[in-house]
Amino acid sequence: MNQENSTKIALFQNKEIRKTLFNNEWWFSVVDVIGALTDSSKPNVYWSAMKARVKTEAEIQLSTICKQLKLESTDGKKYETDCANTEGIFRIIQSIPSPKAEPFKRWLAKVGYERIQEIEDPELATKRTRALYKAKGYSEGWIEKRMRGIEIREELTDEWKERGVKEGIEFGILTAEISKATFDMTPKEYKDHKGLKQENLRDHMTSLELIFNMLGEKVTTEISKQEKPETFTKNKQVAKRGGNVAGNARKETEKELGRSIISDKNYLTEPESKKRLS
Repeated sequence: MNQENSTKIALFQNKEIRKTLFNNEWWFSVVDVIGALTDSSKPNVYWSAMKARVKTEAEIQLSTICKQLKLESTDGKKYETDCANTEGIFRIIQSIPSPKAEPFKRWLAKVGYERIQEIEDPELATKRTRALYKAKGYSEGWIEKRMRGIEIREELTDEWKERGVKEGIEFGILTAEISKATFDMTPKEYKDHKGLKQENLRDHMTSLELIFNMLGEKVTTEISKQEKPETFTKNKQVAKRGGNVAGNARKETEKELGRSIISDKNYLTEPESKKRLS
């Protein structure tokens, strides 16, 4: 029963709800749900107090319907987080005195139905992702690059699994090696450079940044397939080599253009009329 490598951000009334696939169903961050329904500035504290209250009043342990699954935090790292599936979230919502609960239930039901559709027709997931980016104002050209980048990333992580690389920390270390060699920054440093916190770094890259990011990951995949590194140390060396190819190409491009490819632009701070990252 391994956790699948598919963690995403869902949106409910402009609130971010982290979710992850486990045993082929969505599990949602409990504290994110609480934050969305209560507007609490400290949802972790609210959740702790809520568990104690329900245990006293109804003699029910809400924590027993949760699983500790790894979700990305604001620092870009993944931590064990209380998560519940749709049924569990419904139970938790029943203990939250909030008028926002009913629309949230309908939203959860819709998410569950869409997941069933995506299992039957995986292409639907891609279509929905494209539609989401388009609704946010991204250009068609940027969306094409972003979608291609997702495919390349999945190909790379599949290759890492083949080589015995562990999801989570080891994936993060190898990703940082590629990024450091490509952009002279780790993903965490890159997010700081762009003024990001919990947001997905790649969603805030320009087209050129996406291109060089893809190049580093694609070359890493090809080297790995060819050489089949057997240890984590060798995989780390391959990641650095793949990133170096992209890094050298980036530097040559910057020399020709007379400017840096690395941008501090992000989708959050762009004016409404200029939200399309070119």
